[in-house]
Amino acid sequence: MLDLHLHSTFSDGTCTPEELVQKARELGVYGIALTDHDTTQGLHRFMSAGTESGVITVAGVEISADFPKGTMHLLGYGMNPDDAQLNEGLAWICEGRNERNREIHAQLEHLGMPIPWEDVLACAGGDVIGRPHIAQTLVQHGYVRDTREAFKKLLARGRPAYVERRRMNPYDGIQLITKAGGVPVLAHPSTLGVGGLDLREVVGDLAQAGLQGIEVYYPEHTQDMRKRFRKLAEAFDLVETGGSDYHGSLTPDLVIGRGFGNLQVEDVTLERLLKRRKSL
Repeated sequence: MLDLHLHSTFSDGTCTPEELVQKARELGVYGIALTDHDTTQGLHRFMSAGTESGVITVAGVEISADFPKGTMHLLGYGMNPDDAQLNEGLAWICEGRNERNREIHAQLEHLGMPIPWEDVLACAGGDVIGRPHIAQTLVQHGYVRDTREAFKKLLARGRPAYVERRRMNPYDGIQLITKAGGVPVLAHPSTLGVGGLDLREVVGDLAQAGLQGIEVYYPEHTQDMRKRFRKLAEAFDLVETGGSDYHGSLTPDLVIGRGFGNLQVEDVTLERLLKRRKSL
């Protein structure tokens, strides 16, 4: 089994890189990728843990990209974690996230729900802080029952504490991954908020810009979605990838390598994917 979409404590997951590797080994998942949001900081620990345990570990990242209708994320695989240009670009994204976090924090206080910033930092446990950490802190202070309620009532788009943030142009994101020796993949295309010919046009434009894969296998993709995304992969010569998008205790119903129980990423996927990788 493979799982090419995992998050650790270095972004918004609750497991350390080493714990992800250990869990994968216990579950019989032979190959995994760490794709933390907009950071490569956990990758050296992740790769070292894989070497020690015998689990194949792939360096990855998930970049937040600008898209007007829904949400676009670009996954990068096999790149050099220490690439200076890549990390400069990721730092620019994180600076925008930090500005947004400060605005959300102020907005929550204005709404009568102040939370100590030290508690948010403690939830994050790393340099990348996002809305899930703010949601966890809101739960800790009794403002909401769980993180799902925090997003539904406060933090989701259109809710009182939601704040937009800057994102990278998707074409720049593709080039950033490619120049670092990686393979760019479109994550969970179902979240783009477009379908039919519009989706085909979006994917076609990305493929022309250097996109090499599309995440077909994803826990929230229905059988019909997978069928449509496979057709797009065939049409634009993209590798069909997949993963659970596991965030540890934040996604308790998900299992590494299995998703909700029906995640099946083909064993040949990793080989096909890394064949597209440029030499570092």
